[in-house]
Amino acid sequence: MPIADSNFLIPNSTLIVELVAFLIVLGVIGKFVLPLLKEKLDERAELIRSELAAADEAKADATAADEERKAALEESRHQAREIVAQANRTAEQVRADAQANAQGEYERIVGNAELEVALARQRAVEQAAGRMGEMVLDVVERIIGREVSQEAHRDLIDEAVEALSADAAGSAPSGAGAQP
Repeated sequence: MPIADSNFLIPNSTLIVELVAFLIVLGVIGKFVLPLLKEKLDERAELIRSELAAADEAKADATAADEERKAALEESRHQAREIVAQANRTAEQVRADAQANAQGEYERIVGNAELEVALARQRAVEQAAGRMGEMVLDVVERIIGREVSQEAHRDLIDEAVEALSADAAGSAPSGAGAQP
């Protein structure tokens, strides 16, 4: 009968004791260890879920901040373009004003110079006429051999000045600065 004693399919008292001990250990593990383990696993899952949610929120915040930064950068570029355009417009206006002022000053200076030239020409004509009148009077006195009166002398000089002025005004083109 030693063969029957070694058959593992036939239950014996050790198997029953081992089975009861296994069930007790399984019950203790199920009652005390598994709830504690499940609680720790739930805490860990909740921590992972909250970290994932925080990561998603941080990613959304980073995306929003990136969009905000891009919008601010584009706005800054737009403002810079406006500033450059305004500076160009201001520079063009200043240049146009300076050119207009310079043209006005040029015209004023040229006008004054033309007036001074005309006055100088008139004085020169008057002086030349006066000198010529005196020379004519000297020649007339020598020719007729007697002295001509001061009043007649003045009349002759005035007529000569008027004739020369008329010749000078008629022969000189306006503003051209031509000599008589």
